[in-house]
Amino acid sequence: MIPEVRTFDPGAERWTPERCYINELSNLPGDPEASLALARVPMGIRTRWHRVAGTTERYLILEGAGCVEVGDLPPRDVGPRDVVLIPPGTRQRITNPGQGDLVFLAVCTPRFRPEAYEDVDPDQGS
Repeated sequence: MIPEVRTFDPGAERWTPERCYINELSNLPGDPEASLALARVPMGIRTRWHRVAGTTERYLILEGAGCVEVGDLPPRDVGPRDVVLIPPGTRQRITNPGQGDLVFLAVCTPRFRPEAYEDVDPDQGS
């Protein structure tokens, strides 16, 4: 890795098939140990069941309210400053039942790679 300051670009946010917006804040081949993304789930949306092979994820909730499901744990309400730990290959999804956007940081170790993502939602529709 080389020293760098990355400037936030709100225009880099993209809608994903997972049913949320993602802004990859830092996901670089030169920094393979970790990636950092800003996720935004609009009100009333539930992301698709998915898992990421070989990658640990951590969600740090910044704004809004959500209900997260991880592996076989019962659904759990989350809010600002809560942290969700997701082991590699564990199915997960999050719902925004709130009145505004649910916003959280997603920290992946090692860095997120699209080929490691697997949609495991039994409902193949969006």
